[in-house]
Amino acid sequence: MFKRKNKGRSKNGIEDILLVQKEDRRMLSYVPDKQNIRNNMDRRGGKTLETYEGRADDYIKTIQSGIRYQVEYDVKLICKGTGRKKKIRCKGRDISTTGILLELSSQAEMELVQEAKRIRLDFEIIPGSMPEGYEMHVKQGAVLVRSIKSADGRFLCGMEFEQTLAQYATRRKDSYMLTIASFILFFIVGFIMMMRAESIIYFKFNKWLYLYSIIAAAFLLSRYLFGALYRPVPIDKNFTPGVTVIIPCFNEEEWIQRTILSCVNQDYPIDKLEVIVVDDCSTDHSVEKIQEIIEKLKKEDEHYDIANRVSYIVQPKNAGKRDALCEGAKVAKHELVVFVDSDSFLDPFAIRNLVQPFIDPKMGGVAGRTDVANTYTNALTKMQSVRYYIAFRVMKAAEAYFDGVTCLSGPLSCYRKQIILDNMDAWLNQRFLGQKATFGDDRAMTNFVLRHHRTGYQDTAICSTIVPNSHKVFLKQQMRWKRSWLRESIMAGRFMWRKEPFMAVFFYIGLIVPVAAPVVVLYNLFYVPIVQRVFPTTFLVGLFLMSFIMSIVQLLLRRSTTWVYGMLFCIYYELVLLWQMPVAWVTFWKSTWGTRMTPEDVKEQERKQQQREMEMMGGDPDDED
Repeated sequence: MFKRKNKGRSKNGIEDILLVQKEDRRMLSYVPDKQNIRNNMDRRGGKTLETYEGRADDYIKTIQSGIRYQVEYDVKLICKGTGRKKKIRCKGRDISTTGILLELSSQAEMELVQEAKRIRLDFEIIPGSMPEGYEMHVKQGAVLVRSIKSADGRFLCGMEFEQTLAQYATRRKDSYMLTIASFILFFIVGFIMMMRAESIIYFKFNKWLYLYSIIAAAFLLSRYLFGALYRPVPIDKNFTPGVTVIIPCFNEEEWIQRTILSCVNQDYPIDKLEVIVVDDCSTDHSVEKIQEIIEKLKKEDEHYDIANRVSYIVQPKNAGKRDALCEGAKVAKHELVVFVDSDSFLDPFAIRNLVQPFIDPKMGGVAGRTDVANTYTNALTKMQSVRYYIAFRVMKAAEAYFDGVTCLSGPLSCYRKQIILDNMDAWLNQRFLGQKATFGDDRAMTNFVLRHHRTGYQDTAICSTIVPNSHKVFLKQQMRWKRSWLRESIMAGRFMWRKEPFMAVFFYIGLIVPVAAPVVVLYNLFYVPIVQRVFPTTFLVGLFLMSFIMSIVQLLLRRSTTWVYGMLFCIYYELVLLWQMPVAWVTFWKSTWGTRMTPEDVKEQERKQQQREMEMMGGDPDDED
């Protein structure tokens, strides 16, 4: 029920598990009607954000609490007050944080529920059927709000929970938070004691590497500190600057329609929001899918002005993601430009939240938060889910505290259009060590913004994205990211010293720590035990604590069962991903993607094919006559 095959990416047959929302009768249920004939109404009061008298985030939470997800749960329904307790086995068909729709097997069961004075529900929320943090066993009371016999003969009962699932989860999960906090404190105290016991020995062996360990630990802990101090910019419902959303697309037929729909279906004034899709000469059916969804949206309702707000461009040849983004920026009507990846899906309030930091005239670019859409597919996607959350909610949030986010990530980011236009030629023609830069477009543009402007992060502007579900694709993606990180960090190092002192210091430490990490790990895990004959207890405990803190933050902030995968990811990083860094040192000039056939990848493939043919013939492709 919750599985959907990701045909566009999963060639190994792995099916991605995604949330399945119950479809609204309108495709554009969040879009305001400019003629005020139809309102984007809160079903619990008939109010819009513009007319809501309370806080905007309270309004959004109220709307989100009513989102229903299609499910197929086994539910035990216990009826009391009918003479004796009756138990009914039924099916849950859709659920929100406030209630659940049950399907009974007979008229007699429905009458029993209708006559009951007290009802109690007992069921399991399956991971992946609701947003992260709600997976749990539920035992609580409910109230019957409606019961009907549907046209197809089903007996349906709508139940309202005594407590919302958010309240229930908080009450249930807070019971063991104190135990976890005590556990953390115990290990931290133990770590400090071991540090004191072994510090003299380690310092005698190699004071520089020991100093590195202290700096690295202080740096990572400071990220959590400043991440905790971060606060998103609150919504000013009167601040709605013009926004153009640009979606670059290449061979994304599986997800492009969902992406377009999420970008159009925004709670934002329709005269201030347009969407442009730029297809980079796809070789699959992406263009047909784009045309199909746009025509479908035009027929949805004439009051939403789709014809003037949603358009697409098809590139005559594959020129790369940057070129596609620039083509969109050239024709953008509005002052702010939002870049959205073609496999990312926006929350209905993402744009309204994303633009709020631009109240500051010095703000040049803002990143939104990216969650993983296919978290519960397998262990790899669960690890990535924890990593994404910590990378955004902690690491980017810490950088935003100093108005210096170093990467406005591709899935969801917003820029002042003029900055893009001013730097377009340099961005398109960027070269490094003689090679054309074809990836890392988000970091490269962020560097252009950072030179003269502030960059921010808005945690309340949320999108979800499809992440690799196979190790082969994931490792290629990570290698590409490391190469672009290294290249753009070197470029940023030329001007970051002019920024706010704390921000500059943290930037250069953040550059040194991962680059030197492989050497430090080799030294501590091999050289020290073999040559110095000292077991690296402190180093291993330090790694464990850092991974444990990552997991605990995931648990405390998201209350998600994926928290343990934070520790597993750190182990995966030390065993596998860490060793990509030395490879990136000597190959960061490469311009191939590895996960999609860009022109550079095609050239590289042809070069390798030519090399194989020459080797079979006994020649050397580099020899000249």
